[in-house]
Amino acid sequence: MAKESKALLLPSKVRNNLKTMGVQIKMARKRRKLSLAATAERAQCSQLTLIRVEKGEPTVSIGIYARVLYALGLDNDLTLLAKADPAGNAIVNNEVMKRYEKDIDDYDVFD
Repeated sequence: MAKESKALLLPSKVRNNLKTMGVQIKMARKRRKLSLAATAERAQCSQLTLIRVEKGEPTVSIGIYARVLYALGLDNDLTLLAKADPAGNAIVNNEVMKRYEKDIDDYDVFD
């Protein structure tokens, strides 16, 4: 019996995001009028691996995704991952507000 990869046990939202990313990569390749073979050669991977990237399969390493993006001239997109962090910003803002409210509470108008 084959060992099941934990990469396949992803929340549906994550699986859908990977599929969307794969479609976007495929569309970028097609807009550039690049064949699977040419793109795979540029990315130094097999055509089968490139097909798996374009399907958004979670078992493909992030290094392969990075090489494919590089082959398409989109490697700067990697720096956008986790750039917008609304949850992290909310945590920091909440901490700042708590400190600010404490300072206000400690302030005596008659000092």
